[in-house]
Amino acid sequence: MRVVSLDIPDVKLLTPRIVWDDRGFFSETYRRTVLADTGVEAEFVQENHSLSVEPGTVRGLHFQVPPHAQGKLIRVTRGRIFDVAVDIRVGSPTYGQHVTSELSAANWTQVWMPPGFAHGFCAIEPNTEVVYKVTDYYAQVCERGLRWDDPALGIAWPVAADRARLSDRDRRYPGMSELPAYFQVRR
Repeated sequence: MRVVSLDIPDVKLLTPRIVWDDRGFFSETYRRTVLADTGVEAEFVQENHSLSVEPGTVRGLHFQVPPHAQGKLIRVTRGRIFDVAVDIRVGSPTYGQHVTSELSAANWTQVWMPPGFAHGFCAIEPNTEVVYKVTDYYAQVCERGLRWDDPALGIAWPVAADRARLSDRDRRYPGMSELPAYFQVRR
C-alpha cells in the first residue's frame, strides 16, 4: 500500500495494491501496521456506508467533538467523490486550511484524517457509495458541523451552491468564524 501525506501532513492518501486475475481482483484495503509505520495509531470501532443517488449530493462538513471525536478512513466502493478535510484544530499551523482529493472506485484511493478535521464530500457520479471506518462510535450529542460553502474556506466544490443537494441540517451549520474551539493543538 502506498501512503502519501497531503498538503496538511496529518491527512494521508492511501492507495492499496490491487491484484487482478481472470476471476476479478483482490485488494488488502486496510492494514493497521501500514498506518502505524506512517505515524498513524488508529483503532477503528465502527464502519459506515452511504449511498448518494444524485451527482451534486454534498454530505458535510461533519465532525464529532470530544469525548467522542473521530478519525476517519474514507474510501469509495462505487462511483466518484470530491473529498474535503478542513483543519479545525485551533493552534495548528494549518488551522482553517483544507485539502481535497478525488476518491473513486476506479482509482481505489482512500483518505485518512485524524480527529480535529471537518469532513465532507460531493458525489460526482450517480449512485456513489462511500464506506468509512471511524475511531469512535457515533454519538449524537457530540455531532457537529461546519458550513460546507463558507467563503472563508475557499473550497472549490464541483457543484454550484444553488444546485447542491444537502440535508436541512447541513444547510444550517455555522461558518468557520463562528465555530467554537472544539480542538486545540498545544505547541
